[in-house]
Amino acid sequence: MIICTVLLAGCKSNEAPETAKKEDSNSRHTSEVYPLTGLEAEEGEDHRAIAVMVNNHPEARPQSGLSKADVVYEILAESNITRLLAIYQSEFPETFGPVRSARDYYIRLAKGYDSLFVFHGWSPEAKKLIESNYVDHLNGLKYDGTLFERASFRKAPHNSYITYDHVMEGAEEKGYDMNTSAPSYTFMSKEEANEIKGDDYSKISVSYDSSSFDVTYEYNENSETYSRYTAGMRTEDYDTNEPVELANVFIIEAEHEVVDDKGRRDIDLESGGNAYLLQKGKLLKIQWESDDNRIVPVTDGKEIKLVPGKTWINVIPTSGLEESVTLSNN
Repeated sequence: MIICTVLLAGCKSNEAPETAKKEDSNSRHTSEVYPLTGLEAEEGEDHRAIAVMVNNHPEARPQSGLSKADVVYEILAESNITRLLAIYQSEFPETFGPVRSARDYYIRLAKGYDSLFVFHGWSPEAKKLIESNYVDHLNGLKYDGTLFERASFRKAPHNSYITYDHVMEGAEEKGYDMNTSAPSYTFMSKEEANEIKGDDYSKISVSYDSSSFDVTYEYNENSETYSRYTAGMRTEDYDTNEPVELANVFIIEAEHEVVDDKGRRDIDLESGGNAYLLQKGKLLKIQWESDDNRIVPVTDGKEIKLVPGKTWINVIPTSGLEESVTLSNN
């Protein structure tokens, strides 16, 4: 069992280098931006993305580390239960979790960011993909009680956690290169972000046909970000109480098919389709495409720029935009 104080202690961020380069009178530096947030980064400092399967069951909330994720995918696993794929590259929490089992479509998404994929368990299809060495990975089934630790304040299967230090230890043990970057989104300049056009909506709700997993986003004009709520509770970090604040909310519809008696699904994340993109309190009705297993927003076949900051991507069944998404200004 994990020592409780490790997880209950305040979470000191294992952040990537400071977001802005400092200048003095004797030198000038060329700044770069983080590929998944578009925020200013230290030149020449690359860190491989880490993609973590995060449990989203009500008994696993609030989770640890979500507020630090650059990109999060929220997708149905079984029945009306969603799981999260949290992708980190610009900054990292001390602790990730609870970590849950993989599905094949999450694995392909993780591969799209050239991530080190972190998970605990698998479905039959996910097992085949992992064992084919499709993606570099750390599996809690192998490292349960070593790299992965069980929290005493939650019950299995909602109590598997891994620290950033243990992820890096596991990567070193397996010989994975952690000094590579991730494929980049395209981002707006400040001037472009101030000129976004679209319909005004301050509140957006996404239904997964279960009140325990229904999601709401509320736009804050002061911070110019969206706060996320599940089942009416704001999404905050377990260790720090830091809220999830998003610059972009991307809702896409994709073909879903139940493929076994456990309710597992085959989800088509390659063919593209209709989508909503929410930025700066505006909504655009657009399309999505798969760019080598990364979901990107497009219009007329051209990738749409994101507002610099963090992004959340909700995947819902086809024809779900009008049926499952509610827009309001309340």
